[in-house]
Amino acid sequence: MKKVQFSTTKILTRKEPEKGLLLSFKDNAGRNNTGRITVRHQGSGVKRLYRIIDFGQEKINIPAKVSALEYDPYRTAFIMLLEYADGKKRYQVAPAGIKVGDEIICKEQAEIKLGNRMKIKNIPVGTVVYGVELEPGRGGKIVRSAGSSAKVLAHEEKYSNMEMPSSEIRKVLQECYASIGSVSFPEWKYITIGKAGPNRRRGIRPAVRGSAMNPCDHPHGGGEGRTSIGLKYPKTPWGKHALGVKTRSNKRTDKYIIQRRKKKE
Repeated sequence: MKKVQFSTTKILTRKEPEKGLLLSFKDNAGRNNTGRITVRHQGSGVKRLYRIIDFGQEKINIPAKVSALEYDPYRTAFIMLLEYADGKKRYQVAPAGIKVGDEIICKEQAEIKLGNRMKIKNIPVGTVVYGVELEPGRGGKIVRSAGSSAKVLAHEEKYSNMEMPSSEIRKVLQECYASIGSVSFPEWKYITIGKAGPNRRRGIRPAVRGSAMNPCDHPHGGGEGRTSIGLKYPKTPWGKHALGVKTRSNKRTDKYIIQRRKKKE
């Protein structure tokens, strides 16, 4: 298989990750504390070290310089290593277009500049943001994957209306923080796996089609040759609906949603 090359990856700094910002995890391969498989199709994979990312406002009002752009095996986007004026170092999710040597800052009201982080109430309407907080002080919870971004649509009383990457429009407290820009490596969605090897190195084991199983193993199983599933709708191995089923059950936050996401045609 021809290896996919993106010009974007050339911006990464050739260096070892920062030792003080690394953690090692034991891979449980989808098993619980008793050793039973609770999540299928997980296991094997290359050993990885987790980068400790600052998703919040750990260093408010302290300017920082981007000293490196690095790859993170645990996420789709690139990360940037920041060196603060007080000598501390932190990893953050890198926005698209950021360069080594750029200076950024996190404060309540800052310059509308790529990478700067500030309260949503001080971000002009129409600005593209990422790493959006949902509760003040809890850090960025949404809009963190490669190429994603949200847009500030309006400011009303103590809430701001924001358009999410899914096209959903929802209210977010103006006291929450967000970073200016969109997340780096938007070309990630064009990567083709190509063969089984890359997925095995990611810790993903093979997934067998239900229609290739026996009836005792899956609702889609059985039949002579390659036949249809013989059901009105697809089912999970446990007999529940598999397609077109709403999975959202958090009614507590329904009041913040102004417009539901649009269905893809």
